[in-house]
Amino acid sequence: MMAIREINLEVNAVTDRLDRYLASQLPDLSRSRIQQLISQNCVKVNGQVCTSKKIMVETGDRLCIEIPPAEPLEIGATEIPLDILYEDDSLIIINKPAGLVVHPAPGHSDDTLVNALLAHCENLSGIGGVQRPGIVHRLDKDTSGAIVVAKTDHAHQHLQGQIQAKTARRDYLGIIYGVPKTESGTIDAPIARHPHDRKKMAIVPVEKGGRQAVTHWQIKERLGNYTLIHFQLETGRTHQIRLHSAYIGHPIVGDPVYSSGRSLGVNLPGQALHAWSLTLEHPETGETIQAIAPLPDYFHKLLEVLRRRSN
Repeated sequence: MMAIREINLEVNAVTDRLDRYLASQLPDLSRSRIQQLISQNCVKVNGQVCTSKKIMVETGDRLCIEIPPAEPLEIGATEIPLDILYEDDSLIIINKPAGLVVHPAPGHSDDTLVNALLAHCENLSGIGGVQRPGIVHRLDKDTSGAIVVAKTDHAHQHLQGQIQAKTARRDYLGIIYGVPKTESGTIDAPIARHPHDRKKMAIVPVEKGGRQAVTHWQIKERLGNYTLIHFQLETGRTHQIRLHSAYIGHPIVGDPVYSSGRSLGVNLPGQALHAWSLTLEHPETGETIQAIAPLPDYFHKLLEVLRRRSN
């Protein structure tokens, strides 16, 4: 039987609601999952069980979170072809196509990356939770590219630790509308769920529940009134690059949520955003692994069209 996973934290230089603080420190757990753990007596503040998600924590408070073992997995395996960039006994890195949902959700119960992984990998079921076995981080449905999945509990915790500590490097390529005025820059704007549209994220001040979000960018190629940008994530919030790009006035081409730009004559499955490179430390050997996900054909075609127009 799997043991209860215990996480201990000490609050540093902050005053915030318990659930918000835990959500900012534990990116692998959703706010709703954290609130569920609080209601199930799984969270202690300074050694005392706390059942209020709204209690304010302050600098120096000691928090203990007990995460029960994953329930038996009830998600079915589905034979879906996978473009594997790297694989061993600890982890697998996939080049996810646009259009493939990462984990089961309403409307997608048997056609997700998780279903495909369960058909491909043995012993994936209990790692990381019932609905998201092995999933360390996510990519939006219509964002393509490199995504790592853990095959063991040790690898899962180690890889999530790297993402939380910002030692794993995630590089993206995206095509934006317009041309930035500088060669490079950093967008530091906190993100939270949109207050009125649950399908969108929004820039929200930290004091109102926003979570720190930092995106570094650099121009890779000018394409007339469009630009190929190299993005590097420092944090990994939902829709981060898409929202940050729109926030500075240069939304991602083809983004159905944050852009209202015209069609460019290339049939895109979603936004022109690709998780191009993933660099991490192997959980067992300590070696550096870099996986490069080749650009999809439609991305190449869009680049060719824009290059012809700009010339």
